[in-house]
Amino acid sequence: MAPPLWQQLQACAKALRAVRQGRNHVQALAGVPLAVRPATQALLFTVLRQWGRTQAIQQALVQRAPPAPVEDLLCVGLALALPTEQAMYPMHTLVNQLVEAAKRHPATRAQAAFINACVRRFDRERTTWLDKTGTQTSARWNHPEWWVKAIQQDHPVHWQAVLNASQQAAPMAVRVNRRQQTVAALQAIWQAQGIETDRCGDSGLVLRQARPVQALEGFSQGWFSVQDPGAQLAAPLLLADGFLKGGQRCRVLDACAAPGGKTAHLLEMADLDLVAIDVDEARCQRVRENLQRLRLQADVRCADAARPADWWDGQAWDAILLDAPCTASGIVRRHPDIPWLRRPSDMAGLADTQRQLLNALWPTLRSGGRLLYCTCSVFRAEGEDQVQAFLGNNSDAVFMPSPGHLLPGLAANGSAVSDNLSKEHDGFFYALLEKK
Repeated sequence: MAPPLWQQLQACAKALRAVRQGRNHVQALAGVPLAVRPATQALLFTVLRQWGRTQAIQQALVQRAPPAPVEDLLCVGLALALPTEQAMYPMHTLVNQLVEAAKRHPATRAQAAFINACVRRFDRERTTWLDKTGTQTSARWNHPEWWVKAIQQDHPVHWQAVLNASQQAAPMAVRVNRRQQTVAALQAIWQAQGIETDRCGDSGLVLRQARPVQALEGFSQGWFSVQDPGAQLAAPLLLADGFLKGGQRCRVLDACAAPGGKTAHLLEMADLDLVAIDVDEARCQRVRENLQRLRLQADVRCADAARPADWWDGQAWDAILLDAPCTASGIVRRHPDIPWLRRPSDMAGLADTQRQLLNALWPTLRSGGRLLYCTCSVFRAEGEDQVQAFLGNNSDAVFMPSPGHLLPGLAANGSAVSDNLSKEHDGFFYALLEKK
């Protein structure tokens, strides 16, 4: 039986407080009991996707901020009461369970009537409160004001589409491990079980209804991995156009490899001598576990990609995949906490890290080799601007045909992505560089 809604609301309010204190949603949900965690995550994501408007309404509705536990539970109630395409719960059920949640916790018990009055008042006068807060940028777009301005500046034609797409829940997409199974066969197996999917690219399937990954046939056997269609472009780009001529075995470096999705895709496509590195040992172990499940092998090392002297043997790489650390502004559909955790200064710091990684790894690439630079970001400072600066400083670098900025739901030129379902990809940047 599902936990009662009041219990889910309590857990959501506690997780919301953790996010407001600077922890990401994974950390915020870590302390939630397993039986309540999936439902709590669904509630938390709904709240975070409405967080700009929710804060504005709460501040307008309540003159003096209540104690933190009361404020968190009130904000959860207001966010879930906001109009959406399909309300999660009828209003009377939400209010009833919100009051129950307040009564059942010592920190909010005395304020149960206050929470009840605030949410009911908003429900009665919702048009007034929505109109009153609708002119605020962060309330209108449910992103921090600085974030909205950055998107406007970087994508003056598509900025509204980017922000709207970022507020939508992403569908569940998988990449089929074609060393273990064919796309058509897996699609047929799942269809026979009532699981409907749509083809996406060469190796992808998009589920029409998300399912727990461990419950899908083939997961433990290594038949597939969960991966966004936009991320599935990396390996084909790096190995495109007959780069592996004559079936030769290439030395490939996957820098910043964790959690290993792109690492695995490279190995699924070709026989490679692949070294995967990441600066965090726990994340390296996750790469190893993913490769083991998929029955793939790579040399996984804990190392700092920006310091090749510590780990490189001096033998030049044929190809390098640099999936650089970034603001993750392109994957907000899956991580709605990201805009509220980032600060304007983060972008400059991350851009500096990306620049250091490019400058450190480029000398380790052989002449005629390729480096694919990518980020899951829609900001130009982490994409187009970064690569243009690198090309200006490295005369031996040649820009190869690349997607550039892949916006959520839009290709670089604003059209639907080829062989992809509309809005079925996150935001990425891809630049393929060849060394003279």
